Amino acid sequence: IDMKEKNILGAFDWFLILGVVACNVIYSIATASSGFDVLGFTAAVAGILCVVLAAKGSIWNYAFGIVQVSLYAYIAWKSTAYGNAAVNALYYFPMQFIGWWQWSRRGAGTGTEAGNAVESRRLSWKMRAMIAAGIAVVTVALAFVLKHFGAEQPWIDSFTTVLCIAAQALMTFAFVEQWWLWIVFNVFTVIMWSVFAAEGTEHSVPTLIMYVFYLMNSVNGLVNWRRLERGDAKV
Repeated sequence: IDMKEKNILGAFDWFLILGVVACNVIYSIATASSGFDVLGFTAAVAGILCVVLAAKGSIWNYAFGIVQVSLYAYIAWKSTAYGNAAVNALYYFPMQFIGWWQWSRRGAGTGTEAGNAVESRRLSWKMRAMIAAGIAVVTVALAFVLKHFGAEQPWIDSFTTVLCIAAQALMTFAFVEQWWLWIVFNVFTVIMWSVFAAEGTEHSVPTLIMYVFYLMNSVNGLVNWRRLERGDAKV
């Protein structure tokens, strides 16, 4: 079967998208007394569309990414997750535009067929070791800064912030290893938002739902990007 004849979204992708929508609608109905969380719902839907398309190697993920990171920066700031708020506003947002530019240079087209996916590649073991060491050092330093400014969960907040910075950079330049980082990031982010949800923090439940589906998608993304590989280019 010619890849260009296949639509880029499959059954599991639609399961993730519709699952986020359904869970958020059910949650809103169950908590009708507090009103429909339009902000959290919009961020969740834009976010799942972004990551599903990223897992498929579609350049259109960046269009939905612009919406998601803008809203999530505001939600995270209100929840005192200052590290996550800052990285979304100051790093994720401009990286959406850089990512679009980079992916277009690596073969990603604007069509909706699987044949328009970005050309993926891999890091060398030396680069992997350097990135891991950098994540560890910066995580410790940032955790002390966040603790000083009163962040509720400074260590998880710091770790997830540093992980997403590294993962987004690898995503921008189309490296398969990004998905290992996204998997770890999503596990710890689910833990963080579970705590916020238990405490009754505003917008926390829709955000938690979103990251549970993100975790499933990150595993799916790793599988998909291995299939997208064209050669063993390393840096």
